[in-house]
Amino acid sequence: MIAMTREQAQGGCAQASAERDTIQANLLDLDGSFGKRLLAGATLSGRSAAQWETASAGLASLWDMFAAYSSVLDRAAELLNQPGRLPAARLDEACELLTGPSVRLARATTPLSQRELTSGAEVRLSLTATVLEMKRSFTEIAAVLTAAESVWNEISDGLRDVTDALDGARRQAAESADAELTGAIAQAGDNLRELRDQLNADPLALWNRGQVDTARLDRLREQAAAVSARAGELARLRDGAGQRIAEVAATVSAARQAWQDAMAARSRAATRVVIVTESDPLPDVSGLAGRLAELTALRDSGRWTRLQSELDLLGKQAATALRQCQEAERAAAGLIGQRDELRGLLDAYRAKAARLSGVEDQGLDSLYRKARDLLWSAPCELDAATAAVTGYQQAILERGRSGGR
Repeated sequence: MIAMTREQAQGGCAQASAERDTIQANLLDLDGSFGKRLLAGATLSGRSAAQWETASAGLASLWDMFAAYSSVLDRAAELLNQPGRLPAARLDEACELLTGPSVRLARATTPLSQRELTSGAEVRLSLTATVLEMKRSFTEIAAVLTAAESVWNEISDGLRDVTDALDGARRQAAESADAELTGAIAQAGDNLRELRDQLNADPLALWNRGQVDTARLDRLREQAAAVSARAGELARLRDGAGQRIAEVAATVSAARQAWQDAMAARSRAATRVVIVTESDPLPDVSGLAGRLAELTALRDSGRWTRLQSELDLLGKQAATALRQCQEAERAAAGLIGQRDELRGLLDAYRAKAARLSGVEDQGLDSLYRKARDLLWSAPCELDAATAAVTGYQQAILERGRSGGR
């Protein structure tokens, strides 16, 4: 016991009483916390059941400790606040209560293997030691309750977002009637229920190293985002199926027309020009139109995934065939264009020869007639005609350099 005057004892008692008010307020906050209500009101399992059993027993013990602590303070205040002169024995008693091992606590029952031979059923602590013990217990219990609340807040918010996403995907999937999408949504729904059940029964299993473990929630979010995106994609495909089919049909029609144009161009070229190198075969467009009817059947039966695949495939094949046929038509037309260009070049140099008075030149006339016969024959041998025109051109240029002699 520490000897004190009455005034010193009253000051220490007042200070301890103020501290008690703070402790009581914090205990009330702890007892009424969302984390405590969450754990106390749930049917727990696993880690949460074990930790809540310890925490709830600790909370009850904490209140018992506070009650014993408060009782000592009340008795000390009662002794010190008596009117008139305070007998020494009463002052000593009050000092003993304030500084000595005055708080009697029932020791929690421990397993036989952990008991000491001299262990009793009761432990006595000073007010200061009792406060330290309450702080330690408070911190341990608050950590459990805060963890449960943190898990609930973060995971439940995420589960609401996932639920909304899956609900939207289900509505769109009902109209799309896509079995693969329906199965993916069902799988995501099962995972959602499993995580929700864990949150309700064992929230502390989702607390790891001082923070909320969101790994399962993150995977579920990704899964929900994927099915939502797929549902939206199928909805857009369903709504725009008619336009997509029309676009592909237009490409198919253009490819078939380009095939006919390329064949006609090659036929014209074959009658006018000798084609030395065999042309590449034109793509087969005969089956494209029949596949358009399959697209309509897929749309009418609601097979949107297959329709999307076939639209993409047929659209690409028709576009490729269109491009190849157009290139083939340009190549065939180009052969005739080369012949016509050589004809124009020959006429131009014929006129140049006239200006150089070389029209009556037998040698130039022979070169001209050779080139002309090649260019105006059908089919025209372009290589030979090109060589003949070049020879005529060089002869005229040489005559020009020699001054027309």
